[in-house]
Amino acid sequence: MDIPSSVQLGVNIDHVATVRQARYPGQPDLGEPDVVRAAHEAELGGADGITVHLREDRRHVQDRDVELLRRLVKVRLNLEMAATDEMVRIACDLQPHTAMLVPEGRQEVTTEGGLDVRGQEKALRAVVGRLRDAGLIVSAFIDADPEQVAAAAEVGFDVCEIHTGPYAEAFAATGGDTRRSTLTGAIEAVRVAGERAIGLGMRFNAGHALNYHNVGPIAALGGLAELHIGHAIVSRSIYVGLRRAVADMKGAIGAASGAVRLGG
Repeated sequence: MDIPSSVQLGVNIDHVATVRQARYPGQPDLGEPDVVRAAHEAELGGADGITVHLREDRRHVQDRDVELLRRLVKVRLNLEMAATDEMVRIACDLQPHTAMLVPEGRQEVTTEGGLDVRGQEKALRAVVGRLRDAGLIVSAFIDADPEQVAAAAEVGFDVCEIHTGPYAEAFAATGGDTRRSTLTGAIEAVRVAGERAIGLGMRFNAGHALNYHNVGPIAALGGLAELHIGHAIVSRSIYVGLRRAVADMKGAIGAASGAVRLGG
């Protein structure tokens, strides 16, 4: 599997749409902030890709958004989606660069926990097959569990995005103190899962709850291809603008990944 020479950044702009929908529910053509303009600002800040999650309840990103983004975004478009017939049809028609399957709960604020590939192998094999037959690269958002990684390879996924939420929780609880075993254990779990993904011929991506403070130890992991980060970047953009917020995150990732990479 070809790995970029430096860790790339996919910027999730879902919460730009969240702000819009708070004032203009169901009217993306009337409201602001504009999701496409946000994507262009992220590109100018150095984003290597744009991620959006088209949820079944359309709580933030709308169908019109993904259609416009696919036509107008100059970098890769990563579509997060549930493994449903509706979303598979949309992805096959839309042709994003990557289709990333994630678990989806109606009550959650954002995606929590990884996809249970091992427990849904038969159903997911059919979904992945349809997406790959349509020419898409298919990614699985999974927990840092080697068994889930192995299942993802068996099902036919091209990419594993390792869920870094537990790592982020450990970082916050320890204040980032790497003398604490809870933190080093969380980093090690991501590293081991990523190495297994690479060993099984898949690309190793990571994401969830990463921010400017905690991104470094993950960005330093050997073999990591790409990080997907949204909430922290959109939050910072309120104060400094989206272009600067993306550039700052790129700088933080570059500083960590340019050092000696863990496990590399």
